[in-house]
Amino acid sequence: MSSLQIVENGGVCSAAGFRAAGVPAAIKYEGREDVALIVADEPCAAAAVFTTNKVAAAPVLYDRKIVKGGRIQAILANSGCANACTGEEGFRDAELSALATAGELRISPRHVLVASTGVIGRRLPMDRLLAGMKAAVAELGADDAHGLAAEKAVMTTDTRPKQACVRTVVGGKTVTVGGMSKGSGMIEPNMATMLGFITTDAALSVPMLRRALKLALAKSFNRLVVDGDESTNDSLFLLASGKAGNAPITRAGKDFDAFLEALEAVCVSLTRQMAQDGEGATKFVTVTVKGAKTARDAERAARAIAKSPLAKTSWFGRDPNWGRVLAAVGYSGAAVTDTKTEVLYGDAWAFRFGKVADAEQLARLGEVLKADAFTVTVDLHLGKHEATIYTCDFSLDYVHINADYTT
Repeated sequence: MSSLQIVENGGVCSAAGFRAAGVPAAIKYEGREDVALIVADEPCAAAAVFTTNKVAAAPVLYDRKIVKGGRIQAILANSGCANACTGEEGFRDAELSALATAGELRISPRHVLVASTGVIGRRLPMDRLLAGMKAAVAELGADDAHGLAAEKAVMTTDTRPKQACVRTVVGGKTVTVGGMSKGSGMIEPNMATMLGFITTDAALSVPMLRRALKLALAKSFNRLVVDGDESTNDSLFLLASGKAGNAPITRAGKDFDAFLEALEAVCVSLTRQMAQDGEGATKFVTVTVKGAKTARDAERAARAIAKSPLAKTSWFGRDPNWGRVLAAVGYSGAAVTDTKTEVLYGDAWAFRFGKVADAEQLARLGEVLKADAFTVTVDLHLGKHEATIYTCDFSLDYVHINADYTT
């Protein structure tokens, strides 16, 4: 039986051994938090994954080298400026911000990571960033309010904070996993387009921490689609302080499984929150394809539906347009036979084995699409494999937000 307990209002400060802060530094906007700092009491086991976009931002290039050491104590993050496509100067800015943070905290630069999100093609305003970093060091605290301030500091077009936290039992000890994330646009799977920060007081070896993050990622952030665009910056960090006192997890087994369950719960919660807060989103949609011939077919088809602008706009219009859904499956590359396929919204079918919903069924479908959240299920009836992707609709506001966003 699972021992998971949800921690209300929990985040990156909930696990023992971590402090955080979020402060305003006027990097892009006056009067709002835009510099975040997460600090561990001492260097701790760390794992990270980064965007698959070949045009990677300076912080990503810098962090990829640093995190190989497996021990991290601090992460400095900013919003308002992505420090992407800024050349050697941008890389030096990322490096300098890490060095300055290390100096202010009196820790090794080898234990500091950096992250940025915002407008591409502009250099960081280093004077403001470093002033913000120093202010954040002075503001560090370990309560929920400090974790929330850090989360607000990394938000861009997000409309609300995204945090999650759970507790579980690992090796007879209570372990906490807490996290925060940002991202509402430029979101497509394969670790592109979001920033995520997860902390835990569990004790794990670096190899097992990396393994856990990889497994959790596959069930959460890599199953998220908002608009299909991949960003240049985005990163997911996992720090483990070991303060819970469990025997260090060094191999697979029941302790690793218990920790992984907690990590996956946090990651899935953050993923769902990002889909719900997609730019201009009015509907949170869970797309499931089942009965596929292969696992690859199931994932291909589900991703195609979740990325389809025609399907997404039909959801905004409360139109159960099964034709757009089935068309996406057809061009996804997955094996499909329309006379064997069902398309359902909630528990109401729109298309079944070559037949279209009648008037009574259409009325049921209309009720399903009035909800703020619903499922789209496609059963191919060709095999036993299935995949789920989290997404949202495309509204008029999505166009306005991105038309007005600075380039």
